[in-house]
Amino acid sequence: MKVLYLTPWYPSERDAMAGLFVQKHVEAVQAQGVDVRVIHSEGWADLHRQWRQLKREWGLPDVVQLNVVQKQGLLAHRLKRKYGIPYIIVEHWSGYLPENGQYMQMSVAKHRLYARIVRDASMLLCVSNRLADAMRTCGLQNARTSKINNVVDDFFYQKPAVESPKSKVESVKTLLHVSCFDERAKNVKGLLRAAKLLSAKRSDWRLVLVGTGIDYQAVRAYADSLNLPEELLHWTGELTPQQVSDEMDKADMFVLPSNYENAPVVLSESLAKGLPIIATRVGGIPEMVNAENGLLVAPGDDTELAQAMEQMLDHYQEYDREAIRKAGKQYSYATVGAELKQIYETVR
Repeated sequence: MKVLYLTPWYPSERDAMAGLFVQKHVEAVQAQGVDVRVIHSEGWADLHRQWRQLKREWGLPDVVQLNVVQKQGLLAHRLKRKYGIPYIIVEHWSGYLPENGQYMQMSVAKHRLYARIVRDASMLLCVSNRLADAMRTCGLQNARTSKINNVVDDFFYQKPAVESPKSKVESVKTLLHVSCFDERAKNVKGLLRAAKLLSAKRSDWRLVLVGTGIDYQAVRAYADSLNLPEELLHWTGELTPQQVSDEMDKADMFVLPSNYENAPVVLSESLAKGLPIIATRVGGIPEMVNAENGLLVAPGDDTELAQAMEQMLDHYQEYDREAIRKAGKQYSYATVGAELKQIYETVR
């Protein structure tokens, strides 16, 4: 089976992290024996140049997977009309969520175009049910709508060769945060304010912040302005996925105070590791985090976040990490790859 992926987001020399979740879907279905090609383009002319070249060298695909509607959807729609090639949509974009609001700022013409592309797809797959609901609210509907999970690297499911002392009662517990430091979405400053509140009550913890991004320097400067005790914060900068996995092995809990989200891969990775989670009640997060694996708080509420952090510091060992790991298997390459392959076979 030949499947063509059309995507505006994909890892490149310019940005190794952009669209990494799309690449993992590619790898997952390739492991199932599917012949996959990817056209990654942000420009209309380049999109068609790549398609013409691929058609000469590879021929026509059996199925097209459109990752994020955008202009690539016009090509997917055209291939269906001209050659009868079915296309499915795997949507990741948070712009449909009311907390984000970017889709509603688009023109009426784009709204009509998006609605047509979504309606005529053989299937719409969203990475959270909340995203599917938001798309329907925006007038984007497909008769066959379902959920597909993002993929977690296999090494996140591996336990460390030697169990870390973190499984024992220690004087210092580790809270881990990993993000792209986009303040509009991730609210790292809110996390720092909550840490400041917590520091006034206790110091038996440290917060490890992993990543970099457009607001990284501003967040670092903001942390300095709060005068948090230096020993409570540790900044790693950007790490490889394997290094993130290693940091999770050393952590006691994970915290993500987002203003809006769909289905953050970093939460799937935390669950694969068996880490209890503190996160905000936004987007698809309540579909991932529940009483069995963590605590949910209101977005933007620094006091509630600080209280949840304190509660987790006192009770993190009461969570069943093996049960969390087992539930996290739904994000594995094998599980998601098999689900996508079955969908391709259904629509071709």
